[in-house]
Amino acid sequence: MQDGRKTWVREGRLGAITVSLLLIAVVLVVLGLVTISGAPGRSSDHVALAPLDADALRLVGSLEIVLGGAALWLALMAGLAALQTAVSMRVLAARSVDTSRLGGPLRDGLDAIGPPLARLVGLEPRPSRDLPSLVHPDGYAGHRVHVTVLVPAHDEEAVLAATLISLQTQTRPPERVVVIADNCTDGTVEVARAHGVEVVRTVGNTDKKAGALNQVLAVLLPDCDDHDLVMVLDADSTIEDTFLDTALRLLQDEPDLMGVSGLFFGEEGSGLLGQLQRNEYARYQRLVARKLDRVFVLTGTAAVIRSQALAAVAAARGDLIPGTPGRVYDTRALTEDNELTLALKSVGARLTSPVQCRVTTEVMPTWRALWRQRSRWHRGAVENIATYGPTRATALYWGQQLGLAYGVVALWSYFVLVAVSLVSADQVTWSWFWVGVGLVFLVERLATVWPAGWRARLVAAPVVLELLYAAFIQIVFLISLLAALTRREAGWNHVARPVQGLAVVHLATLGILLPSSVLRTDWYAGLSVFVAVNTLVFAALSLLHLMPSPRWLPSQRRLTRRRALLAEQE
Repeated sequence: MQDGRKTWVREGRLGAITVSLLLIAVVLVVLGLVTISGAPGRSSDHVALAPLDADALRLVGSLEIVLGGAALWLALMAGLAALQTAVSMRVLAARSVDTSRLGGPLRDGLDAIGPPLARLVGLEPRPSRDLPSLVHPDGYAGHRVHVTVLVPAHDEEAVLAATLISLQTQTRPPERVVVIADNCTDGTVEVARAHGVEVVRTVGNTDKKAGALNQVLAVLLPDCDDHDLVMVLDADSTIEDTFLDTALRLLQDEPDLMGVSGLFFGEEGSGLLGQLQRNEYARYQRLVARKLDRVFVLTGTAAVIRSQALAAVAAARGDLIPGTPGRVYDTRALTEDNELTLALKSVGARLTSPVQCRVTTEVMPTWRALWRQRSRWHRGAVENIATYGPTRATALYWGQQLGLAYGVVALWSYFVLVAVSLVSADQVTWSWFWVGVGLVFLVERLATVWPAGWRARLVAAPVVLELLYAAFIQIVFLISLLAALTRREAGWNHVARPVQGLAVVHLATLGILLPSSVLRTDWYAGLSVFVAVNTLVFAALSLLHLMPSPRWLPSQRRLTRRRALLAEQE
């Protein structure tokens, strides 16, 4: 009864926040539309479309348009935030989460103020408990570490050999390799034994990869000391020969570092769809390399983690962070690697993704397989941050979800403007300003995939191919949000590996299907300005992506020291 009351109180608070944000959004929309309607009229029938001549943008100097546009933009942000809180409320209701299990800095602040205030907002005072320390004394620096590699595998006969060979050819081989055969019906066990590694069969596991890892970690962790590391490597992934050498050096020389994540590259093949995914991964690698210690996800494809960090997570489950007490992985999470990242950050772990730790993983061979994979990723991310709530550890991920939602609105409002303009205008004129903005996007698209080779550049050069790919990913994101809202059951994505055909891109032609007077309406002017502002925002972000990271940032100073360290040890 008490647990149910806690959940009800938390859901009630989220519901109140959602309603408040929606009311704010409605008020701002009304104010924005009323303000824009009082702006000066337009006299031209030219297309208001970047990179074409945007006559509506000449109205930006109008105070009414500026204020109205600002109100509409704030309304958009409030509406997107309301959507996120609504999804969080539904996720909590579906999982019946006990709010006493939600931890992090938010709870720390409430505990510091006192138990009465904690109870007032629906949280019980957190019990005091001793967790394994995540801070090593300096004397641990330089001590040799030992790594056990866990390879969870479900019917991976076709790809497991390549994974094990990549481990055997490491310049610093692991001390132990364990293949976790999870409900296998093929020759996975035989392949593993043929390569001379240990095999552990799961017993009664119904919780997929997370459940399989929990079974083995429950036996492994009690026998580990502070010099023991655990690597989790997917059975369909291969790592560079120097992966372990780099990761173990860093963990030996940086005592406060708790985990090293691989930067994943897509395997060759799968035609245009495969190249689009490889381009996406290449940009992610570039972003992570620039941030260094700002790891988004400790990837489940290949990551090395200190055993005491995993033990700390298991000890914190149930009181400080969500999950079953004593288990490293939360088996209810759709994306176990994303959830473990949040768990590690919540207990204070520092993580990194060095560029030298490269892992090659599968790409989705079909659009259907890609849809299923990204549906699981997006929904898993949404459900994880909803379960953890707003904390310092999850702030980046809440902002990421808000940014994704904003990207959806920005791109699809552009598509709407394009469509309306093409079927309404009787002439178009070019604007050199918007041509220049378009060139910024082109340069950014090419520069950020340039190291990936000529195929990556060829796909990036037209821009439109990646634009359509982004639209597809955004549709998956929206459907994932709706699925979370409606509590539709989500499934796992185990992919067979056939290569199928490519998608067909349809191009529209110019045509006068609507009267040109549409281009003189207030809503069209507002839409034009909104799209223009969004375009400039993303152009500015593109320029930031092209610029080198400032050397005065702490992460850049650490990167310089790390490169020097690795160079000395080679």
